[in-house]
Amino acid sequence: MKEGPDIARIAALIGDPARANMLTAVMSGKALTVSELAEEAGVTVQTASSHLSKLDDGGLLRPRKQGRHKYFALASDEVAHVLEGLMGLAAGSGHLRKRTGPRDAELRQARVCYNHLAGDMGTQMFDSLIAQGHLVQGGEDLRLTETGAAFSAEFGIDVAGLRKARAPVCRECLDWSERRSHLAGSLGRAFLGRFEELSWAKRDQKTRIVTFSRNGAVEFNKLFPVN
Repeated sequence: MKEGPDIARIAALIGDPARANMLTAVMSGKALTVSELAEEAGVTVQTASSHLSKLDDGGLLRPRKQGRHKYFALASDEVAHVLEGLMGLAAGSGHLRKRTGPRDAELRQARVCYNHLAGDMGTQMFDSLIAQGHLVQGGEDLRLTETGAAFSAEFGIDVAGLRKARAPVCRECLDWSERRSHLAGSLGRAFLGRFEELSWAKRDQKTRIVTFSRNGAVEFNKLFPVN
């Protein structure tokens, strides 16, 4: 038998349609109950429990217990990164799960990818940070520059605190609708958090859509201009 990670096992877990729907549902970053995930997957609660147990064992979901209820969320940023990449591959190959809906344009404009901003506004932010010299790409690495650290701190982000944490400060995530990179990592999460704190944006937990207020969109474009 060949050595190395068993990608076939993980691929099989994600490849089941019901489990794929469950994983997509928690890409909003919100933890969901078994019954909520059963509804998302179109299966019974008993069947959903079986699927969730497999996803938990496979390290893709993490259960949380609060009172009488058990909630499930993605196990890590790494899982979200892989799922968004797979969505990009599927979209690029024309494999879309449903026809364009009335809110599809909003979803493509701005949405949550687990805990950071994705969609057109997510890629705009990424491209602008690169153009302004706040982020530097080097191979597969993405680095926050000193000017980028100062820029982020001025915006109210605790960069020193992010650097002390175990999670990567910044990383690229392939955007499935734009098929370009947006900013993930703890810095991407911090920017989205600040947009919400400033009432620039509000997320819809059911659809993953992020809606910017008129003033929020104006300020966003000032902060992240693009040529």
